[in-house]
Amino acid sequence: MAKPRSITVAGIQTRYGEDMANNIARTEGFVREAAQKGAQIVLPSELFQGIYFCTRQDPKWFLTAYPAETHPCVIAMQRLARELGVVIPVSIFEKDGPRYYNSIVIVDSDGTALGIYRKSHIPDGPGYQEKYYFRPGDTGFKVWQTKAGRIGVGICWDQWYPECARAMVLQGAEVLFYPTAIGSEPYDAALDTHLQWQRAMQGHAVSNAVPIVAANRIGLEDNDGAKQKFYGHSFITDHRGEIVESFGEKDEGILVHTFDLGLVESYRADWGFFRDRRTDLYAKSII
Repeated sequence: MAKPRSITVAGIQTRYGEDMANNIARTEGFVREAAQKGAQIVLPSELFQGIYFCTRQDPKWFLTAYPAETHPCVIAMQRLARELGVVIPVSIFEKDGPRYYNSIVIVDSDGTALGIYRKSHIPDGPGYQEKYYFRPGDTGFKVWQTKAGRIGVGICWDQWYPECARAMVLQGAEVLFYPTAIGSEPYDAALDTHLQWQRAMQGHAVSNAVPIVAANRIGLEDNDGAKQKFYGHSFITDHRGEIVESFGEKDEGILVHTFDLGLVESYRADWGFFRDRRTDLYAKSII
């Protein structure tokens, strides 16, 4: 009989400001709290190094990008991961020569940087002017064999695309993680998309029979007059799409949940989603 396998995951929901050192310290505090509660993988939200600067176009923000190996957030989280024995997907503004990316560095529980994933889908609209700052990712969708388990990580806008989730699960991801920065829409202050945002990922969980962790930020940020209110609602969903842990719009803290990976694997096989795929047809009908 196979040895039971469990994994305990966590997501951070908090607010951030322009001071990177303060943001790192805030994140460290929540990672420590999650580790004390048994978390093996802890997910901070997207671009926690500062405010979400993509609400407007300003070249000054390019000065806040760093190469992945020397980024202050990566260095700090490597040190913390090594101390606590936890895995941390670290979201950064990456500079690679003359190229800039919205990236994730996967830091394993011994502090080793396993590699980089660069955000594939780059939004461009009011309040989310990311194409000014980021090139589309060139890494392809990736999964990572960490000491806690095999994980896939997408970044914010990636989470709306079923192809991203499916590609990672096809590569063997046991849990999917999505760091996020999403909130109000400048053209319609009354528009609240958090339910659609959650349902999109719940759908990925159902159709891939995989748990999902989504970590969003909260609070009102002022980027030299461009204001954006982030709506939180971070959550963890199980392999059936049921939300098992969640926050509201203003909650601050960590979500922690444990999954039985053997049970999840058996459930996935029983449903036959991957048995009944028709790849011979997809290639003929999908552009």
